[in-house]
Amino acid sequence: MKRLIITMFLLVLVVAGCASILEDDRISETPHSGVQHDRQPEEHVEVSNYDELKAEMLNCVIQHEGTARMRAYSYDGDIALDIRRARFEIMNIDPIGAYAVFEIGGESTRIVSYYEINVSIEYKRTKQQIDSIVNVSTLRYLRTELLKAISECSDEAVIRTSLNITEEEIIGFIRETYYENPRKAVMLPITVVDVYPVSGNDRVFELRFGYIERAGILRHRSENLALHVRRNVEIAVGENDAEILISLAENLMAACLYDEGVARALSVHGSQNFAATAYGALANGSAVGEGFAMAFKALCDELGFDCEVVLGYYDGMIHAWNIITLDGEYYHIDVSMCSVYGIEAAFLKTDEDFIERYTWDMENTKRCNGTLTYEDIVEMGEDDEIEDDEDLGDETGESSEQPGDGVVEPPDGSGGETEERPAEPGNTTDET
Repeated sequence: MKRLIITMFLLVLVVAGCASILEDDRISETPHSGVQHDRQPEEHVEVSNYDELKAEMLNCVIQHEGTARMRAYSYDGDIALDIRRARFEIMNIDPIGAYAVFEIGGESTRIVSYYEINVSIEYKRTKQQIDSIVNVSTLRYLRTELLKAISECSDEAVIRTSLNITEEEIIGFIRETYYENPRKAVMLPITVVDVYPVSGNDRVFELRFGYIERAGILRHRSENLALHVRRNVEIAVGENDAEILISLAENLMAACLYDEGVARALSVHGSQNFAATAYGALANGSAVGEGFAMAFKALCDELGFDCEVVLGYYDGMIHAWNIITLDGEYYHIDVSMCSVYGIEAAFLKTDEDFIERYTWDMENTKRCNGTLTYEDIVEMGEDDEIEDDEDLGDETGESSEQPGDGVVEPPDGSGGETEERPAEPGNTTDET
């Protein structure tokens, strides 16, 4: 009986509790918390033959991508065989691939109605190096790129070209570019050239440059060199081209001393010694023949004179000097020897004048047989001074001839013997 009463009591409590819950405002619903993800479709490129397969792999190399995924729904050929073939050609024949790729791996998987192709690529060059490759189609453009590299003192330059040239020719172009541009190239770099692939018409040339100083320091020296060139040119004077050239040579001689000790120690042209550079001559004030020649060409180039550097020997020693064009004729000028023996010794000289002590490649050098001499220029200058003095005398109403010129009167004023002296420039009469 007690169990029945207890059971009925519990039943009433449960029913009453449920009613109170249903009537309560606190009824809540919990939404589904699951997060839905929109699945992006896989990116893939469709290929149908070998050319498309290889082109896509090469595109990945150019973009420096480590993987590539392709699909082939209808493929003309053996996919596995073509992957191996493309791998070989990219790594061994294609210029960019041969230069940049270390290894290529690839496989194909059959998936119902198509093949899935996965390619992985390992690199031996960075994307920046790949992007720095310059495509060159002409020798002129090649020389422009070489000048840019050595004038900026770059560590390397990477050039792709179909020009039929060799590593040795590239190094020769660098030397020629350096000697043709002493205002811009402060030092001839030691150059190492690697070619990718080793044979073929279309190739990548990797040029690595070495200097005795860091690139930043050399660039600062290059700016300093340009400043010295401008300053020396600004103080050059003369009524004609010949006189201006003399002024350039005299200014250089005043700013620089010939270092015979270094000259005897050097054994090659283009040595990485500042005494053999235009910077050494104009900024350091000490140079060997090559430094004088490079500095003189830099000054001449600044004024538009046609001047070149000649590499040769003087009394058996490594040496360099200049050939200048003046009024359509060619002359030798060796400012370093002018500084040692006097300007008249090595200024505006012919091949015949130089042949006794100088040795150079005469067959591939302009023949110097001009008729003008340093003495001629000096004499013309003196004549100009005489004419100027005469013109000045006419303007003032006074004669350019003065009584007693060329004669010194005795100190006591007596009519004794007279002492003759050389007439001063501008006071010469027809009789003298």
